[in-house]
Amino acid sequence: MKKIILAIVCMLPVLASAQYTFDALQYSNTELRGSSRFMSMGGAFSALGGDLSTLNQNPGGLGVYRSSDIGITFGLDFISSKPEGVSATSQTKFLVNNVGYIGSLKLNSDGLRYFNWGFSYSRTNTFNRRYMGGLNNTPTSMTNFMADLATGEGVSAENLYMSNEYDQRPFNNTRYAYNVLGYNCGVILPTGDKHYSGLGINGATGYAEYEVDEWGETDEYNISLGGNIKDVLFWGMGVGISSMDYRYYNYYGEEMLNTEVLDNPGNVATIVEGNATYGLVNNSRTSGNGYNFKLGVILKPVNSLRIGFAFHTPTFYNMKDIWDANMSSEFYGDNIEKGSYTKKFSSPVNEYRYRIRTPWRFMGGIAAVIGGKGIISADYEYVNNQSIKICDDAGRIEPGSEDEMKTYLKPTHIIRLGAEYRIDKSWSVRAGFQRQTSQVQKDVENNNVFVVTSGYNPSYKFDKSTNYITCGVGYHFKNFYLDLAYVHKTRSSEYHAFSPIEYTDGGGNLAWDEGIYTGVKDNHNRLSCTFGFRF
Repeated sequence: MKKIILAIVCMLPVLASAQYTFDALQYSNTELRGSSRFMSMGGAFSALGGDLSTLNQNPGGLGVYRSSDIGITFGLDFISSKPEGVSATSQTKFLVNNVGYIGSLKLNSDGLRYFNWGFSYSRTNTFNRRYMGGLNNTPTSMTNFMADLATGEGVSAENLYMSNEYDQRPFNNTRYAYNVLGYNCGVILPTGDKHYSGLGINGATGYAEYEVDEWGETDEYNISLGGNIKDVLFWGMGVGISSMDYRYYNYYGEEMLNTEVLDNPGNVATIVEGNATYGLVNNSRTSGNGYNFKLGVILKPVNSLRIGFAFHTPTFYNMKDIWDANMSSEFYGDNIEKGSYTKKFSSPVNEYRYRIRTPWRFMGGIAAVIGGKGIISADYEYVNNQSIKICDDAGRIEPGSEDEMKTYLKPTHIIRLGAEYRIDKSWSVRAGFQRQTSQVQKDVENNNVFVVTSGYNPSYKFDKSTNYITCGVGYHFKNFYLDLAYVHKTRSSEYHAFSPIEYTDGGGNLAWDEGIYTGVKDNHNRLSCTFGFRF
């Protein structure tokens, strides 16, 4: 077998909770959501304003208003996720994306001409995704990964052993809790003092399958104030209150043929040739509430040009995780004394409270009004993912988490483009585009770094790039308006059943065992409708 280099791996800190870096990153993300006009122009509103969605983006856009506004946005999402080499899994969701109210007060002042206030509800992110697949002739096995970590950690078999299905003691004796389930289900084998072997031995053939189901959302409630100074400078500030609920189910299983297995449950000393199947199930739910602050301005030096700037503080979340796992296994073959036998063990249900601080967000935009009928706008947003903080319930930063953010993550750059053309007094057409760059370092994408997870789940996932292509139409009649939008979102991401791990080959050279992973392509199509009234 390959000789695994574990000295560095075992020095890496493991968080005490079920939380880890890529989950914290996911909770920090936002989607292109809001009013239909906002979405149909790719969200490029940093320099435009005058829309209910600006309360979530650049509150300086609140100052553009000269009348009150109330509106609601409905959406129908068609979600499809397709791993490499398998068919797509689809689902349909009906959502209320945005509800808002703007109040406007005209002032008899040469300086501050309008004072405005606003309240809005927005769905800023959804986690709905489901995908599943399989892989023939697996190049390695999760059991090898578990065995290598147990060996490198130097944990004894006595400290991994569960006296019964409900024995919680062993889970406190190892840094990698899924090894407890692996050992007691017989898929990692004791081959010496504090030394273990997996099922992926030379000559074994394997088949792997996986299933991931995610659902939930992040909602934000905004309260903002803004104003208009001499029709040149529009300013705004606001506070956002966020609520998040995320649920996760992950199954990973393997069938290994012509491998080495324990002879029977009562004879741990005898290893024989045989076959094995096993499956690991992880369930978790994360919920949290937080707050943030936003500040923004829009400058109109001439009537045909607007320049906007805004920044968002981190969202300061108080979080709660509940998670558990179970594993079952079956062994069979002519060399097994009993012919076949099964094992099943479950983890305790765990609960952990902690805090997350999402990244700072900075954005700027420029917009041009062309001939009184056309608008072209462009935005840039910078998100420093490396500034994410994970703290315990008392606010102390989790040991090692800051290093993990720098090792795994990099800043995200978001480009937004939008255009609108007014056909006549009633009708307008719109189009937009948005691109979000990769959020992870090249070593993560290239499988050249050990990824620390925690709890009972060795799997992880991350987004590589996200694109939106949008269009829409608007109709205005007196004070009433109706906007329609179509949003096409594509996302490229990866699912890893377990981390890559470094080893020395037969020639003494360092290399990386890439593990088992697959690319996932998401295609989301959204139809959106906004009803509004200005008065």
